[in-house]
Amino acid sequence: MAYIPTIGIEVHVELKTKTKAFSPSLNTYGEIANSKTNVIDLGYPGTLPVLNKSVIDLAIKACIATNCHIASKIYFDRKNYFYPDLAKGYQITQNDTPIGYDGYVEIEVDGVLKKIEIERLHIEEDTSKSIHEGDSTLLDFNRAGVPLIEIVTKPVIASAQEAVLYLEKLRELLLYAGVSDVKIEEGSMRCDANVSLRSEESDTLGVKTEIKNIGSISSVKAAIDYEIDHQTKMLDNNEVIKEQTKRYDERRAETILMRTKETNADYRYFPEADIPYIFIDETWINNIKENMPIMPDEIRDKYQALGINDISINALIAHKDITLFLERVMNNSVNPTISVNLLTGDVLMFLNKHNITIDKTKLDVDNFSNLVKLIDTGEITSKMGRELLSKLIDKGGDVKTLLNDSGMRQISDEEEIRKIVEEVITSNPEVVNDYKNGNERSFKYLIGQGMKISKGQANPKILNDYLLKELNRW
Repeated sequence: MAYIPTIGIEVHVELKTKTKAFSPSLNTYGEIANSKTNVIDLGYPGTLPVLNKSVIDLAIKACIATNCHIASKIYFDRKNYFYPDLAKGYQITQNDTPIGYDGYVEIEVDGVLKKIEIERLHIEEDTSKSIHEGDSTLLDFNRAGVPLIEIVTKPVIASAQEAVLYLEKLRELLLYAGVSDVKIEEGSMRCDANVSLRSEESDTLGVKTEIKNIGSISSVKAAIDYEIDHQTKMLDNNEVIKEQTKRYDERRAETILMRTKETNADYRYFPEADIPYIFIDETWINNIKENMPIMPDEIRDKYQALGINDISINALIAHKDITLFLERVMNNSVNPTISVNLLTGDVLMFLNKHNITIDKTKLDVDNFSNLVKLIDTGEITSKMGRELLSKLIDKGGDVKTLLNDSGMRQISDEEEIRKIVEEVITSNPEVVNDYKNGNERSFKYLIGQGMKISKGQANPKILNDYLLKELNRW
């Protein structure tokens, strides 16, 4: 029998605040265990939470980025459960009044646009981190109280491929909005997937299985595909699927049962009495809207209109630091194609090799812009430009000074070009004959020889024109 999968995605994202949600402890990553915490994070009796306004600001940004409606009045709730990583015995979250609701993220599936509907976006605090060593479990409370938003889709995702496209787009939106650094490898973006199957003849959704804390976007696809296959076999064998929670084991490439699924009644939600209601008016929302940074779709439209190809645009958007650098470069009225080619080529290669961002190099907007202009006007060749670029990235400095010091120059003098062309023709008679017999590829070889003789300094256009002129005379 054929079955139709229905998938919902829940994503937890750490907010990029200086301090935690309800305490003055720093919101950091990679510090010595339990060094960034205080009595509020540790759940000492008598301590009171104080809401960090930046948490609300960033949550509103996330709502705007995901096209969510924003609630005008919100409050926090206590989610009660006992687990070692939760010192207070409850988690401060939002149950009844999520800050965002009825939003969507648009993806493109096989050339067709689809809106992945978002049911709710709410704020909550993170728990401490459990570290399992042998038979012992250690707790790091640096993460306790770190502000999160949880973004929950409606059950509208039809395949693992759509789930991946949604997560990639969501990650992109939250990164550019400045909401989070969304580093999955550091746990600042964590994903759960709900998967169910129904027969083609039924309109009723099947019983769902939740797969918790999937470690990467690629693993999301693998986990969903595995669970769809597993549930298909169970249904074909007339086995009963029970609502349960699993985890995905990347080493074994399968989902593993953790526990039967809890319900909201198990958590005994009730309003958090120590935090007052928050009222969000239009002025607050509009102030944040007016200061929203440039977003990925706007970037795509802008650079497509400038004639940049989609591969280069996607490479740009995947690296926010390079994109923002290019935005500043474009204010200097430089050639966008040359700029993008250099940034997504040599610059990106250097950054990846050294595992740094562009602001950690010596390259700045002015010297890069001046380099692009020299290439664009033909004062230097692309090859010379790349050689200068490697020095600018590593050492910085003024382009003209570097050019003079290096002895590089563009050969545009016709007499010098004529001598180069004569040498090319006299040294390669067989290739010249091939060209005269209609082999167009021979011309490219001869151009290459001219550039080799000139050590890459010949003006490509003048060399091309003069060589063509001389060959046609033969």
